[in-house]
Amino acid sequence: MPANDLLLLVAIIVLSGFVGYVVISKVPNSLHTPLMSGTNAIHGIVVLGAMWVLGSVDLTTGDAGMNAALGALLFLAVVFGTLNVVGGFVVTDRMLVMFKPKDRAPIEEDED
Repeated sequence: MPANDLLLLVAIIVLSGFVGYVVISKVPNSLHTPLMSGTNAIHGIVVLGAMWVLGSVDLTTGDAGMNAALGALLFLAVVFGTLNVVGGFVVTDRMLVMFKPKDRAPIEEDED
């Protein structure tokens, strides 16, 4: 990979991290959990993409040590992405439970 391409990729990663931080820091605290629940679908697509890359990479050619490291890194990316999606749904479910009305016992009237 030429040095210019690597520099461009690093610049894109740094810029996207900065833009993401600025966007999230402007969201009010009361909207963080609904925003997170809305982005779980996007995280699910990212996990599917990581699984596709993991399945399409040929780990049998080239340097064996580098292939093992690449395979382990791709596997960890899928695991951590899946944990992120599942954790987001768990937190969203707990948040929605807080807004459900509590079941109240019916008041029995005394018939005298």
